[in-house]
Amino acid sequence: MTPISNMNPKKLFLQRFFLGWILLFPRWGTAQNYEIKSPDNELLLTVSIQDSGLYYQLRYLQDTLLRSSQLGVVFAAADTLRQFVCVSVDSGRVDEDWFPLWGVKSRIRNNYRFLRLTLQTKSGSRHMEMDVRAYDDGVAFRYVFPDSIVGAELLSELTAFNFNKDARCWWSWADYNTLEKTYQVGRVSAVSHFAAPFTAQTDSGVCVSILEAAIDDYTTMTLKKSELDSLSLVVNLVPWSDGVAVKSDGPFHSPWRVIQVAPDPAGLLSSTLLWNLNSPPQGDFSWVKPIRYVGIWWEMHLGLSTWKKDGGRHGATTTNAKRYIDFAAEHGIEGVLVEGWNTGWERWGEKDAFDFTTPFSDFDLEDIASYANTRNVKLIGHHETGGDIMAYESRMDSAFALYRKLGIDYVKTGYAGPVNPSTESHHGQYMVRHFNRVMKTAARYQLMLDVHEPVIPTGWGRTYPNLMTFEGVRGMEWNAWSSGNPPSHTCTLPFTRGLAGPMDYTPGIFDVLCDAFSSKRVKWNGEDIGKSAVHSTLSNQLALLVINYSPMQMAADLPDNYEGHPAFRFIEALPTTWDEMKVLSASIGEYVVIARRRGNDWYIAAITDEHSRELTLKLDFLEAGKRYRVEACLDTPLSHFEQQPESYSIQTGVVQPTDEFQCWMAPGGGAMIILRPY
Repeated sequence: MTPISNMNPKKLFLQRFFLGWILLFPRWGTAQNYEIKSPDNELLLTVSIQDSGLYYQLRYLQDTLLRSSQLGVVFAAADTLRQFVCVSVDSGRVDEDWFPLWGVKSRIRNNYRFLRLTLQTKSGSRHMEMDVRAYDDGVAFRYVFPDSIVGAELLSELTAFNFNKDARCWWSWADYNTLEKTYQVGRVSAVSHFAAPFTAQTDSGVCVSILEAAIDDYTTMTLKKSELDSLSLVVNLVPWSDGVAVKSDGPFHSPWRVIQVAPDPAGLLSSTLLWNLNSPPQGDFSWVKPIRYVGIWWEMHLGLSTWKKDGGRHGATTTNAKRYIDFAAEHGIEGVLVEGWNTGWERWGEKDAFDFTTPFSDFDLEDIASYANTRNVKLIGHHETGGDIMAYESRMDSAFALYRKLGIDYVKTGYAGPVNPSTESHHGQYMVRHFNRVMKTAARYQLMLDVHEPVIPTGWGRTYPNLMTFEGVRGMEWNAWSSGNPPSHTCTLPFTRGLAGPMDYTPGIFDVLCDAFSSKRVKWNGEDIGKSAVHSTLSNQLALLVINYSPMQMAADLPDNYEGHPAFRFIEALPTTWDEMKVLSASIGEYVVIARRRGNDWYIAAITDEHSRELTLKLDFLEAGKRYRVEACLDTPLSHFEQQPESYSIQTGVVQPTDEFQCWMAPGGGAMIILRPY
């Protein structure tokens, strides 16, 4: 196996020799074992062929995290790949640096040991390869089917994750059509069917997250409890309507099955494992640029205007769009999103409803695009499909060509509706193929994507940097028209959905109680019980812009609520890509404190759950011998996510690396702190 590397490697060495440092000796009875250790030797993954079946186990610092767990797949033609002999072994190590176009770090080290087992079924009818990698922050493996098989139909995987102990875990219910769920906490033994990523923490504090990386022409996975073992989780593949999970006419491979491991929650957040498991980009993506944006979006969720042209309440008008563009230009915000600009919203739910090139009569697309360009603001287009995949694919090229012609470089796509054809789900191979097709087509037109209602992100943003951010989360809009998201939700997301990649959570709401224009709001959503609010303090909303990373980061509130607000300068100063990050303190579902550096400036963001919290933050990560000016937006003694959420205090001062910062957060609160050297 030749590792792919074309990203300015610091060093790259590859050792190939038969078996090498892989030890072969009996361990489980008469099993044949193949061991692979992480570069720091703290993780040990053992792959075993015993009784002709394929198994693995995982140890961390001499403790067993996952006991013997089965591997293998089941094909439709009565072909269950679990009776193997190993015909060859390849092994080695890769150590390189690469430099992402955007992200939480400007330099990423890709350092791992690898193992490839070439396996043959006992009947000799089929080969399968197992790719295995061990990093310091986790392990990953995938199934590779190198033979060209016409009409191959894979029904299921046998992949299991057998926990050794009943760990505490955070999970959301599995749903083949949406990832927009709140998270629950319990024990591994108490869960049944849930979505990935799935995160657990042992009683000794070690954290394990199960997720997948680099989905290509495959389907997504959920996890199910084994009927035979209360601590065993088994991969469940989201199927086509006919029950087949994966269809292929040639060589193919599964996504990486990823087991992220860290000594504590902070270690989970520091991992770059998902990115390293994806291939480097091929071609020139220098045109990709991170961006902050505002947009005609939140006002529709509040019921102040509509997506469709209806009764004088249409949001996407020429006048309104220019108002947002002017606001963005005056405050150095790079982009403006406009939803509801094109015909089709008035026919929601109908087949072939949306026209992605024809604007409503009160929206002059060419004029607005030209106006945005003259004001040095990027117009962000919007393609809501309502789930009508067949219509979108037939019109996608013409829609992207129009945007390219008008100088619109960014597009938000949406799939808020049942998939057409209605027999398929959002998260099966049909939609994986669609999303990859959109991603690659957008790259040809040099368009950057913000994808809503997606399949789970799996690190494709490394291979296709124009695939910048995803929703795939119960995000901010739920706070506008439902019971909303509790404060613990955003304290859980970094350790669950956030591990899967950038997240378009759309924070930054200053009108936290959603009452600034209450007399003009019109109920439009059946989940609206008339008590909508954001359930956080204003300082928390600022902090989320840093905690939940996205290279397309939306400040979601109305310009009216930002204009003249003293705290808006924290948004004006916000970077969209970072050079370095430090997790200063974290507890899953309770609180998170992250420091991110851009250039010489540091941004510290902290959030807490429903409980007030005071943390002592050490500043020893700052450059020694320097002093830093501090500007902070903090909660006040009166702040509370339900009672006085908009109470805040802006404080300034000077610190040095030997100082400590006392950070008090109100219930549902947070802090945003900027440190600049002088």
